[in-house]
Amino acid sequence: MTTHNYPEVGPLAPAADGELLLTNVRPYGEGEPTDVLIRDGEIAHIGADHGATDATAVDGAGAVLLPGLVDMHVHLREPGREDTETLATGSAAAARGGFTAVFTMANTSPVTDDPSVAESVWLKAQNLNTCDVHPVGSITKGLNGKQLTEFGMLADSQAKVRMFSDDGKCVDDPLLMRRAVEYAAGEDVLLAQHCEDSRLTHGSVAHEGPTSARLGLTGWPRVAEESIIARDVILTRDYGGRMHICHASTAGAVELLRWAKEQGIAITAEVTPHHLILNDDKLETFDGVFRVNPPLREASDSAALRQALIDGVIDCVATDHAPHGSEEKCCEFDVAKPGMLGLETSLPIIASLFVLNGPCDWRWVARVMSERPAEITKLPGHGRPIAVGEPANLTLVDVDTSWTVDGEALASKSSNTPYQGMELPVSIAGTILRGRVTSLHGEVNPTLGGVQ
Repeated sequence: MTTHNYPEVGPLAPAADGELLLTNVRPYGEGEPTDVLIRDGEIAHIGADHGATDATAVDGAGAVLLPGLVDMHVHLREPGREDTETLATGSAAAARGGFTAVFTMANTSPVTDDPSVAESVWLKAQNLNTCDVHPVGSITKGLNGKQLTEFGMLADSQAKVRMFSDDGKCVDDPLLMRRAVEYAAGEDVLLAQHCEDSRLTHGSVAHEGPTSARLGLTGWPRVAEESIIARDVILTRDYGGRMHICHASTAGAVELLRWAKEQGIAITAEVTPHHLILNDDKLETFDGVFRVNPPLREASDSAALRQALIDGVIDCVATDHAPHGSEEKCCEFDVAKPGMLGLETSLPIIASLFVLNGPCDWRWVARVMSERPAEITKLPGHGRPIAVGEPANLTLVDVDTSWTVDGEALASKSSNTPYQGMELPVSIAGTILRGRVTSLHGEVNPTLGGVQ
């Protein structure tokens, strides 16, 4: 098995020099507020007796301090669709959402199936130095489902690609997927599968159930997702490697994942905030903003997904952030492009569902939104404990300030949020990447000066 020397940071994005002092913060939301001193990109001291006199200070005002969030699944559209999102606007949205690292999918134009494409994305994002943007390589050349991409070449490139996915399309051919599993195992890279048997979803635009039947929308059955999960679980069992299931959306998917983990198969899975909180009753409006792939399911599916995330059957939260232009959403439902924005609303939704109105604490949030995604992708420097000597990739959460979602006010270049007008109970107060503040109270890459 090949072991790749994955870098912690790119060559163009060094840690911040000097000292940054976070005052009145609560690591993991526990205990009384304290101070955290950051020096040269690392946590140097936790506690009031830090002795810092010349540090730039940021008053956390009692904010919860978490490890910087990691999103395994975003679409930043560059190259090819810069009219809907760019690396700059997507990185800004990530920073405002509390993310210090994201993985951008390969379905760009050109497709990320060549080292030159991956390196251009990686280096441009590192020059921006707002968020670490890791390009995902495609499983098949051109997303055509016919020929495998050269995993080894992309993994050895300057971008050090560590995850491969044809997201937006499923690798339908079982023999080709077997070869992908074997190749990925040899290169120690992660495969992320978009689980959709296209023979069962031709023309489908909505979950197959009473709502789609009543509205006259072509239904998308659960089995289209679950049959691919079952197939790929068995392929992984028999041929090794690591398999990740993108945007799990059904109760049946949960049961398959539970069985796979009980067998010790190296399967992980993500769930999106929109599949946790939204149901197919939203389709009553025929608003294209609610069209997504896989589709919004029934309330029973959302309940099963929420419990699976609590139980660890589903490993982590991923946004599947998918910007689209207004002309691609303000149209008939069945011709609207599937996808929703998610980066800036993800943590507030998870906090509302599971911490403020649920059984979980902030350490659990850190687990499913930072630590576990970093573990799955073998991403060093992110998802690390808040402790002395650890990299200062951090997120500040203001639990006392609510805000109302306005698509036009988001940092993303597009505005297709399904949460328009929704009041969210917490906000991101700040994001810190390698000791440098990348977002503070909604301002991206602020010039701190003498902030107190």
